[in-house]
Amino acid sequence: MLKSKFLLISFFLFICLCVPSFVGISYSSDEIPGSFVDIQKVIPDIALDIRYYSPHNFVGEKVDGYLAPKCFLTKEAAEALSHVQKDLEPYSLSLKIYDCYRPQRAVNHFVRWATEIENTKTKKEFYPTVDKRNLFKDGYIDSKSGHSRGSTVDLTIVPSPVPIQPQYSPGQKLYECYLPAAKRFPDNSIDMGTGFDCFDELSHTANTNIGRQQKINRLLLKSLMEKHGFRNYDKEWWHFTLKNEPFPDTYFDFVIE
Repeated sequence: MLKSKFLLISFFLFICLCVPSFVGISYSSDEIPGSFVDIQKVIPDIALDIRYYSPHNFVGEKVDGYLAPKCFLTKEAAEALSHVQKDLEPYSLSLKIYDCYRPQRAVNHFVRWATEIENTKTKKEFYPTVDKRNLFKDGYIDSKSGHSRGSTVDLTIVPSPVPIQPQYSPGQKLYECYLPAAKRFPDNSIDMGTGFDCFDELSHTANTNIGRQQKINRLLLKSLMEKHGFRNYDKEWWHFTLKNEPFPDTYFDFVIE
């Protein structure tokens, strides 16, 4: 009897000590969890410009895990975003999304790219003032991303009806992302002061070296997102995470298709 009790206690201690070590483990299923939803099923009129499905991004090619130009988010994040969209509609404005859920394999792709120091074909547009060797140190690239938890979104505001978005063609001339809107790659959004994924201090949300209207535009986006439960990453005006995200310690890896 004593031996049985000892074994039972030992098993209990094993569970208590070992289970916490699994917190944060990546979810590697190829199937989309039921807790995620396609944003267009929640907000049918939202604009999408999924950059990592295209070659127009800092990597310069379609990123691993992006098999379709779709946006998946947790149901909670998608519902909160729908309220932001409703607030914009009376003013003939709409949200436009650059990125939503990001598979861990895509983050791994970013890390591999960052170690390829000689590959600088996108430097002129996306990181013109940054030494690629410092991307990790400066916090632009990391081995984990909040996007992989499913409640982080990169987005901007566009007029509605949404103007046509010019398409990028690989090999075309690049322009620095911090240039005035008329000189950098054209975006159909209202002017936020820099292009998306611009690795530059001008992308910091509260940067004072941008124009008055650009400050107002950033404040509009930030205020509406915060009103509906998101918090901004202060180094990227486009980056927001749901404060009460349902999977704060889980990094998913299902593909986007």
